Amino acid sequence: MSKLRDIGHALYEGRVSFDFVGRKWIWYSVSALIVALAVGGLVTKGLNLGIEFKGGVEYSVAMPSGQADEAHVQSIRDAVASEAGNANIAAADQPIVNTSGKDKIRVQTKPLTNDQSDKISAAIQRGAGVGENAVSSDAIGASWGSQVANRAILGLCVFIVLVMLFIWAYFREWKMSVGAIVALAHDLVITVGVYALSGFEVTPATVTGVLTILGFSLYDTVVVFDKVRENTKNLSRTRQTYAEAANLAVNQTLVRSINTSIVALLPVGALLWVGVASLGSGALKDLALALFVGMAAGAYSSIFIATPLAVQLKELEPGVRAGDARAMRHRARHQADPYATVPVYAEDMPLHDEPGARAGDEADAGPATDREREETEVAARGPAAPVRTPRSTAGERPASRPVSRSASAKRAQPSRKPRSQRGNQKGGR
Repeated sequence: MSKLRDIGHALYEGRVSFDFVGRKWIWYSVSALIVALAVGGLVTKGLNLGIEFKGGVEYSVAMPSGQADEAHVQSIRDAVASEAGNANIAAADQPIVNTSGKDKIRVQTKPLTNDQSDKISAAIQRGAGVGENAVSSDAIGASWGSQVANRAILGLCVFIVLVMLFIWAYFREWKMSVGAIVALAHDLVITVGVYALSGFEVTPATVTGVLTILGFSLYDTVVVFDKVRENTKNLSRTRQTYAEAANLAVNQTLVRSINTSIVALLPVGALLWVGVASLGSGALKDLALALFVGMAAGAYSSIFIATPLAVQLKELEPGVRAGDARAMRHRARHQADPYATVPVYAEDMPLHDEPGARAGDEADAGPATDREREETEVAARGPAAPVRTPRSTAGERPASRPVSRSASAKRAQPSRKPRSQRGNQKGGR
């Protein structure tokens, strides 16, 4: 944990930095590949829309505990398909049969008439080996499913418009709104593509999960953008380019974004496991899959897509380009003059950190005081060399008062004479 804390401090202070903004084309390429796979799955396989969107009849079969297994699922599927062929019921020739928990099996068909529904119910009873009371049906019209789909699309559009207005009003910057919307679209396409590739059923719970992960992705993006705004407020003082300040903001929020995403994904992953392994088909599985995929994509897009794109759009402004040019010229001057920057003195600064010092200078540093240096010079001149007494030049006077040691200051201090020994200092008055 201490190492992780040290890494977080180093990222926040800029001592360790990952170039997220400078390598934006790498992240764009990775995202383009993932989005292409998602769109390919959506075009080739399509979405497995639930009965709530396309309408139909859903039968719920209550099985004895532990008997809702694949053998009974296959038996019910064969019985329904056989009855549909014999009674010429085209809407039930390809039923969707799956388990729902350990004691329930669901059977879905296209819309049926009442007579056709009764025949299919009897076939299910024969295939499952249960009585009439164990089978219940629920008919959903296609018009109601279309209303659900239309309202879901309307809610998504309203959400996107509100997001654009909120970010524009909060940051006073439409370029950040564009970056956030592109990141949201990126998360949405990937989530929908995963549903298409996996074949999971799209239900109203899926729509709820998609809207939830869009809010999570927006929250993470706004946190990063807020740090970008803070770092780029006074660029002229920091001598950084806009891209460098924004990249520092991403590094400063990196640990927080990763921790938040992991903490959110762990319980959602547990829900997904329970929904798939224990409960089978159901709203819990649909909701958990949308949340898991969307949160993972949202954490990626807020770091690798939203901020680099906003910086790329911001660098098109003349003012930002001029500020970046000034920062580069200032940096070039400092590179030409290596002594332009003087390190700040500290009490615990080692000798080799001083300007011009070498690692082995402490051993041969020589005398430390003026007296020792003078004695060394006298010894170097030899015994025959005359020793000159230092003279006082104009403006210099020898000490006229005795000097005594001070225990408090640990150095020589002048002592004050008594009044009787001071003499007349005003010319004999």
